[in-house]
Amino acid sequence: MLLHDTGLIYGRYLRQSLRSRFALLFGVLMPLLYLLFFGPLLTRLPLGPRGSSWQVLVPGLLLQLSLFGASFAGFAIILENGQGVVERMRVTPVSRLALLLGRVLREATVFVFQAVLLVLAAVAMGLRAPVPGILIGFAFVALLTVSLGSLSYALAFKVRTPQEFGPMINALTMPSMLLSGLMLPMALAPAWLDALSHLVPFRYLVDAVRDAYVGSYTSTHMVYGVLVAVGFATLAVTVGTRVFRTAGA
Repeated sequence: MLLHDTGLIYGRYLRQSLRSRFALLFGVLMPLLYLLFFGPLLTRLPLGPRGSSWQVLVPGLLLQLSLFGASFAGFAIILENGQGVVERMRVTPVSRLALLLGRVLREATVFVFQAVLLVLAAVAMGLRAPVPGILIGFAFVALLTVSLGSLSYALAFKVRTPQEFGPMINALTMPSMLLSGLMLPMALAPAWLDALSHLVPFRYLVDAVRDAYVGSYTSTHMVYGVLVAVGFATLAVTVGTRVFRTAGA
């Protein structure tokens, strides 16, 4: 029943996304602009001990896509609350976990699709990376989307208006982006900033995807990245499900 219910919710929201093709493509615009206008500035800079600058920049842009996109997913819940959609779902026998999973899996599908477009553009600009590494990057995008989407929906139940939700998300995502080394490796930062960045879970995901892009699949960074990504997703889905249940979703 859980799989059936999740499939119903997933299909409902995926059809909504497919009907809005402009929004589907527009979501990849910001990382694409970074790729086009920021990437060429780094082509001659030694950003890491292995790989090209593209193998450093593109993994960060993939996770940036998920970080900013999934974090704002909760806006949909606020709108649905105002329209009575959540209230109508409350009286159905669908499990609260399915209500959450259907939504976040739709988000994961959308952002993995956008990640594919971003990687294709990067390949056209000079990115060279092993296919298994690229696929691992997509898996991390999906896991991070599920995590942040779940927490975003949970937070959206705790606020009353989009005007409250937006600034709260910005206050969380901007420091996370700067401290996780999405744009440049934190190994280039001063020692105190590098140490501080280890408190941000996204740092471990970025390091893991960068290792995958140079073909290092069994490194310490990869092990830590997988553990953090899976643990973060498990915790986020648990929190999100509990909030859906107590909020009467």
